[in-house]
Amino acid sequence: MARNLVFILALTSLCIGLAAADWNILSRKSKNRDASSLKIYCESWRINVELNNIKDFEVVPQECVDHIKHYMTSAQYTADSERAMEEVRLHVSSCCALQGDGKDSWIFDVDDTLLSTIPYYKKHGFGGEKLNATSFEAWMKQSKAPALDHALKFFHEIKDKGVKIFLISSRSETLRSATVENLFNAGYHGWSGLTLRGLEDDFMKVQQYKSEARRALTKEGYRIWGIVGDQWSSVEGLPGAGRTFKLPNSMYYLS
Repeated sequence: MARNLVFILALTSLCIGLAAADWNILSRKSKNRDASSLKIYCESWRINVELNNIKDFEVVPQECVDHIKHYMTSAQYTADSERAMEEVRLHVSSCCALQGDGKDSWIFDVDDTLLSTIPYYKKHGFGGEKLNATSFEAWMKQSKAPALDHALKFFHEIKDKGVKIFLISSRSETLRSATVENLFNAGYHGWSGLTLRGLEDDFMKVQQYKSEARRALTKEGYRIWGIVGDQWSSVEGLPGAGRTFKLPNSMYYLS
C-alpha cells in the first residue's frame, strides 16, 4: 500500500511538472504568436487607412502606435513616397499637353506633402494622442518643418515646365506668415498661390473647403493637371484634376 502511494505521488508530481513545463512553453509560443498577430493587425490597419477604408479616426490605436512610428520613420516610408513621386513624373511625361498660356496648373497640399510634421509627432505619440490644435499651431509658428525631398524635387521640376503651382492647405490663415517663411526656408519658392483656411471656412469639412478652392481656380480658367496630397480630402471631390496622387500618411485623418 505504501509502495503504491509513493508510486502515485511520484506519478502525480511528474504529470504536474510536465504540465507546468508544457504550460510555460505554450505561453512563450502564445506570446510569439501574439506579437506576430499584432504586427499583422497593425499593418492591415495602416494599409486600410491608406486605402481610405478606415476613415475619421481621431487617434491611432494604442497597440499600433509603435508600428506606425516605425513605418513613418523608416526607409520603407521614404521608398513609398519616392515611388509615388516617380509615378507622378511618369504621368506628367506622357499625359499633359501643356498650353503654355499661363493656365496650366498643379496643386499641392502642404503638411506631409511638401513639409514634414514628423518632428512634431515624434514628441506627440505618432498619432496615438488626440491632436492638440494649440500645441500644433505653436509648433507651426516656429517655421521649422523640414522639406520632404521627394516632393521638393518634383515641385521645382513642374515649376520649370511653366506650370503654375497652387498650394491649398488646411492650415489657418493666421499661420500665413509662418507658413510662407517655413516654405522658403525649406527650399520652396515660385508658387502662384497659397490658400489657407479663413474664418468663413471653419464650418466646412476639409474636402469641401479644398473643392471650393479648386472651383475658384477653374473659374479663373486654370486647367488642373494634377494634385498631390497626403490626405484623401486633398484629392477627392469636384472639380477634380487630370490625375491625383496620394502620399502615405497614417498618423492622422482629415475629412
